[in-house]
Amino acid sequence: MSLELVVRAERLPLRAPFRISRGVKTHAEVVTAELRDGAFSGLGECVPYPRYGETAASVADQLAAAGARVAAGEPARLVVASLPAGAARNALDCALWDLEARRDGVPAAARIGRPAPGPMPTAVTISLDTPDAMRAAAAASADARLLKVKLDARDPVARLLAVAEAAPGAKLIVDPNEGWTRAILEAMAEPISRLPVVMVEQPLPADADDALDGLDYPAPICADEVVHTAADVARVVGRYQVVNVKLDKAGGLTEALAMAERARELGLGVLAGCMVSSSLSIAPAMWIGAVADAVDLDGPWWLVEDRAGGCRIERGVLYPPQAGFWGEPGLRP
Repeated sequence: MSLELVVRAERLPLRAPFRISRGVKTHAEVVTAELRDGAFSGLGECVPYPRYGETAASVADQLAAAGARVAAGEPARLVVASLPAGAARNALDCALWDLEARRDGVPAAARIGRPAPGPMPTAVTISLDTPDAMRAAAAASADARLLKVKLDARDPVARLLAVAEAAPGAKLIVDPNEGWTRAILEAMAEPISRLPVVMVEQPLPADADDALDGLDYPAPICADEVVHTAADVARVVGRYQVVNVKLDKAGGLTEALAMAERARELGLGVLAGCMVSSSLSIAPAMWIGAVADAVDLDGPWWLVEDRAGGCRIERGVLYPPQAGFWGEPGLRP
């Protein structure tokens, strides 16, 4: 029997606007891939990202073309490997991991060779807003151990101080999403040195990060938009100290595992990251979280309603989904 791929685009409402330096979203735009083999099926979810030239329609088209190849008998693993790194490959790769676990009776844990991820602290994101609004958001999340602070070029000191004052017990990740210049980065060094900032994520545009060469900064600099796959990791050495590994950039769990391993080989730290998404994206990403130095997997926290049986986040701790949700043997619960 040949495999069948079913593709669905969904808009998942957010419980509050999610703002970064590039814009604002009120829904998570996701595309799911369901790979069927008789009674068994595997699920994967991806988040098309305009920053990388993706839309829900373009990703759905990529998946439809891949599904036609799989239905014609081409080995699914070869089809996955032939796709460019990005959202479509992520959805199909994760769907195949899930299908193989269910159909073949071999859980993802056995294939990866380590125990399934357990609860882990995760960053909770403070969306870009006015200092007062960010102060209120940080106060509401003050029981989290790690907060990610979205900033841009507008008055970043006041916004960062507002968050730090409202959540004095939290460590901070500063994330300008490519929104700073070298001058702003240098000006922020003094306030960052006084605050519990554990890293600054992609402060400069990906095509202008040569300004980071040899920079001595009070917090580690994390590469995000500039690095997508394992092949990209070597080029960030000397400019960045940490690499953000996201399944939607890498093209799935397979490549994300290789990317994290390559970062370790080169002496770089690992941040497990995600897009705003449901637990269907987060379940495989937790395998990266289990080996990361820091975890930023709060995507489902933003949703009005997550997938049934999915992850939960309480007091800044991410708990795995219910048994059988993803990557385990048997028919879907």
